[in-house]
Amino acid sequence: MKDPVEIQRRLDQIQQKIGIAFRNPALLKEALSHSSFANENPSISPHDNERLEYLGDAVLQLISAEYLFKGRPAAAEGEMTQVRSSMVNTQALAALSEDLGMGEYLLLGKGIARGGGRNLRSLLANAFEAVLGAIFQIGRASCRER
Repeated sequence: MKDPVEIQRRLDQIQQKIGIAFRNPALLKEALSHSSFANENPSISPHDNERLEYLGDAVLQLISAEYLFKGRPAAAEGEMTQVRSSMVNTQALAALSEDLGMGEYLLLGKGIARGGGRNLRSLLANAFEAVLGAIFQIGRASCRER
């Protein structure tokens, strides 16, 4: 998909679905851009989602660690680590991504799109983390503006 109008329509749809409006839609486009799309379409999406995925993974680890720390005051470190691993693994994140219908919004290169990339659990999980990283970025931007 190279049509800028169609890309913008999809960005608008996912923003509505997740209930967050991005002042900078390029950040959301980056979060949804697989490296294959960015490589094939550098003028449309000059960056892929890998850096945002990295950030989103760290945010997710922190959020889940705090949740378990507060919610299980008697739990030992090893137990919390084991529970956190089951909460934020590829399968769990892919399921959350599927619940949002995120696969239809992914910007994929031609080959991976034809090969069923919109349903690949690893890509869905990665996109979920990247979108979370993008959301974290907009939250940080709001904090700096105050």
